Amino acid sequence: MDFNFSDDQIQLQDAVRRYVEKAYSFDRRRAIEAAGGFDAKAHAELAELGLTGLAIDGEYDGMDMGPVEALLVMQELGRGIVLEPLNMALLCAPVLRAHASAALCKQWLPGIASGQVLMSLALGERQSRYSLSRVACQATAVGEAYLLTGTKTNVAAGAHAQAFLASAMLNGEPALFVVDATSPGIATHGYTQQSGAAAGDVEMTNTPAQLVCANASAAIQLAHDLGAALACGYAVGAMDKSLAITTEYMNTRKQFGATLASFQALRHKAADVKMQLELGRSMAYYAFLKLGAPAAERTQAVARAKLQLGNSMRFVSQQCVQLHGGIGVTDEYIMSHYFRALTALELQFGDTLHHLGEVSARMNDTAGVFA
Repeated sequence: MDFNFSDDQIQLQDAVRRYVEKAYSFDRRRAIEAAGGFDAKAHAELAELGLTGLAIDGEYDGMDMGPVEALLVMQELGRGIVLEPLNMALLCAPVLRAHASAALCKQWLPGIASGQVLMSLALGERQSRYSLSRVACQATAVGEAYLLTGTKTNVAAGAHAQAFLASAMLNGEPALFVVDATSPGIATHGYTQQSGAAAGDVEMTNTPAQLVCANASAAIQLAHDLGAALACGYAVGAMDKSLAITTEYMNTRKQFGATLASFQALRHKAADVKMQLELGRSMAYYAFLKLGAPAAERTQAVARAKLQLGNSMRFVSQQCVQLHGGIGVTDEYIMSHYFRALTALELQFGDTLHHLGEVSARMNDTAGVFA
């Protein structure tokens, strides 16, 4: 089996890396965070690169690329801890393509591909934690239309999105809907996450919505799995850059007349960081390669990956800060922003403890050890 990337994949990765290095500087990121955590211009720049249409078929004006390309893109965005939620386009579009009607796909997918529509996933509620089945939002059928009432929390770029992919209970079962952000009865309350990214709560009161699918447990699980895998890819890039920043600092900062990199104990700690990074990288690749597998196999693989990435994110971010000393936690220095981003990312789409439970629940009697 050939594990090398193709020339087209390498070119895509290089293009995104150049954009992040040249156009998304640390100073620009700090300015975006200070302004609320979202920049419409930066999101438009990602769209101009074709990234918002990465996972969308050519018939809907997308690039028709697969999970490996999404992994490479998310890694490079993670290296720059880009605040704009490209992951929303990369997960909402496949869910719509797999479960929505042709008419609904035709209505929304071209806009997502062009970047004119930022559709954000709205599954979370205050009482739900990470349970996908605990949904308080209610949907009511009125003729052939649907009205949603309830509040969704921690929605990525909630105050900036043009549409939401929201879950709600319909006839006692979770269903999935598209909600236009300009619909009557909808109110958004934006705030900044600890990572610096924009989020928001979405309150709906008899808000018109379009049904994607009823009995949507499979669609909701797909959205969650895609989100967790994309978080893993982003985390690999952020950890990779964190180690690079730390290594550079250790090679230049002197203590007692010698660089920090010359102290054996610190070199051993940096080696441990590298090991955790590579463990996380391999599991992220594993998750993305399993995205096309049957649902149960896909969910199990993503849970395994997010479990390892959660452990890696915590270790890498904390040790990199420790190797810097006091400067590592100052807002003016770049490492503190990677620390905050990785700390917040560990909680998204299920934290480490949640995914430990998911992995445990999916083990068979022998855990595959004995025949």
